[in-house]
Amino acid sequence: MAEEEDTRIRILQSLRGKICEGKNLGPCSGPNRQRDLCTFCTISLDQEEVFRTKVFDKSLSPFYGEDFYFEIPRPFQCLSFYVFAKGVFQRDLPVGKVSIRKEELCKFSGKEHWFGLQPVDPNSEVQGKVHLEMRLNELIIENGSMCQQLLVRIIECQGLPLISGQNCDPYATVSLPSSVTRPNSYTKKSNFPVEEEDIEKLEIKVDLWNNGNLAQDVFLGETRVSVKILRNDHIHRAWYLLQPKGNGKSKTDDLGSLRLNVTYIEDNVLPSACYTPLRTLLLKSPDIKPISASAAHILGDICRERYEAVLPVVRLLLHHSRLVPFVSAITVLELENTQEANTIFRGNSLATRCIDDMMKIVGRSYLTVTLKPVLDEICESNKTCEIDPIKLKEGDNVEVNKENLQGYVQKVFSSITQSSSSCPPLMCDVFRSLRHMASKRFPDDPHVQYSAVSSFVFLRFFAVAVLSPHTFQLRPHHPDLEVSRTLTLISKTIQTLGSWGSLSKNKLVCMDVSYQPLQHAYQSSLVYISQSTFKLTVPISSQYLFCFREIQKRAQGRKRIGKRNFKKRWLRVTNRELSYHKHRGKEALCIIPVKDIRAVEKLYESAFNRKNMFQVLHSEKPLYVQAGNCVEASEWVEVLSQVSRCNPDRLGTFHPSAYVAGAWLCCRSLSDSQPGCKPCTPTLLANLQLDIDCDRETERIFSLLTSSYSKLQKMEDACASIAVYQGPPREQDDYSLFTIQDPKETFHTVRQITHILEELQREHDTRSGTAQYGSQ
Repeated sequence: MAEEEDTRIRILQSLRGKICEGKNLGPCSGPNRQRDLCTFCTISLDQEEVFRTKVFDKSLSPFYGEDFYFEIPRPFQCLSFYVFAKGVFQRDLPVGKVSIRKEELCKFSGKEHWFGLQPVDPNSEVQGKVHLEMRLNELIIENGSMCQQLLVRIIECQGLPLISGQNCDPYATVSLPSSVTRPNSYTKKSNFPVEEEDIEKLEIKVDLWNNGNLAQDVFLGETRVSVKILRNDHIHRAWYLLQPKGNGKSKTDDLGSLRLNVTYIEDNVLPSACYTPLRTLLLKSPDIKPISASAAHILGDICRERYEAVLPVVRLLLHHSRLVPFVSAITVLELENTQEANTIFRGNSLATRCIDDMMKIVGRSYLTVTLKPVLDEICESNKTCEIDPIKLKEGDNVEVNKENLQGYVQKVFSSITQSSSSCPPLMCDVFRSLRHMASKRFPDDPHVQYSAVSSFVFLRFFAVAVLSPHTFQLRPHHPDLEVSRTLTLISKTIQTLGSWGSLSKNKLVCMDVSYQPLQHAYQSSLVYISQSTFKLTVPISSQYLFCFREIQKRAQGRKRIGKRNFKKRWLRVTNRELSYHKHRGKEALCIIPVKDIRAVEKLYESAFNRKNMFQVLHSEKPLYVQAGNCVEASEWVEVLSQVSRCNPDRLGTFHPSAYVAGAWLCCRSLSDSQPGCKPCTPTLLANLQLDIDCDRETERIFSLLTSSYSKLQKMEDACASIAVYQGPPREQDDYSLFTIQDPKETFHTVRQITHILEELQREHDTRSGTAQYGSQ
């Protein structure tokens, strides 16, 4: 079994993007036209909702501005964006939808597009697939003649939707719609007499329905198969995707449009050993002289216009503790090309992009501890801070608004300057290196050591997080227009305070604070976070929230399976405890210390006949939880595994099913204390508590290099030309974007990359039939 696992490809999917805005939502005319729609958007994988925006008040052209990112833990057929009108005394009403089939997502990847809304028809809302077996047998009928007998067997279905949060109760009907003149409805039979001349005209139609018992049955999808497929093969067995009724064709009305930015990534990850040559070459990058001849720098050079190209390199180097020397080396190269101290680190270079990504990965908890309390206060208090006379509303008092803004800016600035002790050690190491190199490059400028650090800490880290707190998970949704304007004014002021050259009395007119204390706080914080001896982390007494969502919880210790055993609860996890509550904000019904968690694992669907189940194993009875959807289930397991990964008493095995009626459903063991029958998911005890899949990151780098192969060839040609002619190449326009300090060394690295890409492509081609969905 282990050898089989070593040869498989893992298919890992992710989705990121933005729901930007809507335009002219709702029917354009008629009785259904509403002028004051309160709308929100949802994202669904097939029919499973995985994301929801906040409600936007009374606008037919709302600006949602909601960023999203999530890992997709299962196969899917269709990605859909729904627009709903918020109901006051009734259920939410669908306005329209945008549906994109999985195979078409690549057409829209990475760019904004306007999509027209289509009507939401229950008969078109389908997902899943059905496994059919069809055969033709010869049959002697009553008059002694021969005819064909068609047999249809429905073997199984997969991927059917949840109905009211529960697994559906499906049944199928089979019919033979055709153009023949004889009666063609056989929905209650499984055997059909078929005339020879009818085979070309007949098709098998299979409809899937959910048995609604006392309610109306729900259509789940249909599939049609031509009977002529059996002419050459009298037995046919295959999987078929369920389709909308009548192929989903319906009369469309002008329901408005939605502007979306969607990027779908599918990584086909090979076994780890396949990536060893490329990974080794990349990890040697900090040691290559000159740094421009290293594999990591070459990737940044040929993928300069692709911002996402830097992130997998940063994550790979970060995991192997090679990021700081690489950043130091490329920073030296950038400083050599910087002529004035006041323009230091202001461009969008490889060095600044690496440090940006590093801060977003490493500094997430730092941002939460520093900014979340004050940002929550700003977003929930709704004080007006507009000071632009052109944008003031009737009745606004500019002096009151200025006081509000001053108060907010002082709180944010104080939170930042007093948070130095929470800065992650790796960020401190990078900032110390920046201070040293900037002072060495501009020895006559005493302020450059501060501006080198503040250009990242204030301008690229804190100011950006204040401007877009939802992007950094500091707020659940994009703020409304008035709060967004307040955050913009605060962010601009923080940027001004973070620019050392702009710290003058003239630039601080909106701040009712003396210059000297502000200057002292600014300098002290920058010096403190860039000290080489500073290695403190967030105090253990600090408690901050990771996740708080509504779930279904099974009563602990129950021996039987039933709907009454599951109740709605609010599950809350911090860095110190896991708790569940009857209502949000109410006292906890149960608290489980994080230090007592021994394992967090997903459950088989058959355990309780429910999807998206996971279990928390601790010193008491297991806690069984049903998440809202597949994405939330994976996120709960990840965050709980992260906070408990260093616990000393973690289990090595677990039961992936329940203990019911005196036996474990998974292994049939009779003892409820029997050790688990399946190994627990391994956890990485990495510093910084980063869960980085190095094989996946290396696969992304392979994909980036492969897609930029033509530029790699041009760089190779440029190196050869420069080395031969000892001068710039003739086709200077083609080569001007490349940084080639040592053509021979660069040529050697490019050749190594090319050879590795060819080998990896052969591995992909060889193993293309052994893919499996899901993470390790």
